[in-house]
Amino acid sequence: MKKLRGRTRSDLFGSLHDDIVLLILCKLSSTASSPSDLIVVLLTCKRLNKLGVHPMVLSKSCSNVFSLRAKNWCDDAYRFLKLCVNSGNTDAYYTLGMIQFYCLQNRGSGASLMAKAAFKSYAPALYSLALIQFNGSGALKSDKDLLAGVALCAQAAFLGHIDALRELGYCLQDGYGVTKNVTEGRRLLMQANAQELVSVLRSKTLKKADLNYELYNSFGIIHPASKFLVEWFGSIENELAGQGLKMCCYMGCGRPETRVNEFRRCSGCGKVKYCSRGCQVHDWRVHHKVECGPTEEWAGHAIPDVEEYNVNGEDEVILDRTTENE
Repeated sequence: MKKLRGRTRSDLFGSLHDDIVLLILCKLSSTASSPSDLIVVLLTCKRLNKLGVHPMVLSKSCSNVFSLRAKNWCDDAYRFLKLCVNSGNTDAYYTLGMIQFYCLQNRGSGASLMAKAAFKSYAPALYSLALIQFNGSGALKSDKDLLAGVALCAQAAFLGHIDALRELGYCLQDGYGVTKNVTEGRRLLMQANAQELVSVLRSKTLKKADLNYELYNSFGIIHPASKFLVEWFGSIENELAGQGLKMCCYMGCGRPETRVNEFRRCSGCGKVKYCSRGCQVHDWRVHHKVECGPTEEWAGHAIPDVEEYNVNGEDEVILDRTTENE
């Protein structure tokens, strides 16, 4: 009991049972908008500091809690992510897996963590593993496994991942890693566009700080792991270029090449590379479309062997002319 102007009042917080406090912290961590929402709680008092890192709380934490800045990466950040991983947090599996695979170049451990997230039907992890198989990332070109990539992409598409649905549509349309089926491929591409439109209509008012990222993801939310990769490799892009490596040119991706000429080059201009068709579509819509073709093409000149628009509402010159740079 504490005295206040001659009267006493109860310490209501102190009287709360730990189980109730844990439930409150679980709700907070699962709806946090940034890491600071949880950090402020941890700094409040010893009791909250202890309960805030309880496995039950960390296992419920949403991806915003792991929205780390690359410039702030340190041993403490790594230990926090490891605590979340040890608590069984699916978002943490994926986030730390991406960081280890691409940034820290610990391929085996990174892929293993992403696989754990995939086993829990985490669509972003399934899609990322599919791209690793399609590109042979972290290995030789001969180590590509197109069948595995298609299977992983199909699982992610089934869970509603729009880019996976689009990638699968192109695989079927082009006969890439699967028996060619143009009709089914185009149906999936139309379905991806429809789902994307629904996500736009359902989107809430965008925060000014996130507007650039949001626009580059067709009004979808870019995972904190991708934002981390963008910052990490954006700061050492010249170093990558010195090794003959490129980043995916879609600014919301962040994936770098793990070997020379891993990504496919846009055959319209031959200047940009993408890790996937999904990234190519995003970048084409908001950026590359006005830079790809020569100026005279936009002045009304005909483009040989190119339809004006395809079934997806995108110019064929960019969607059907991406080839892997040998």
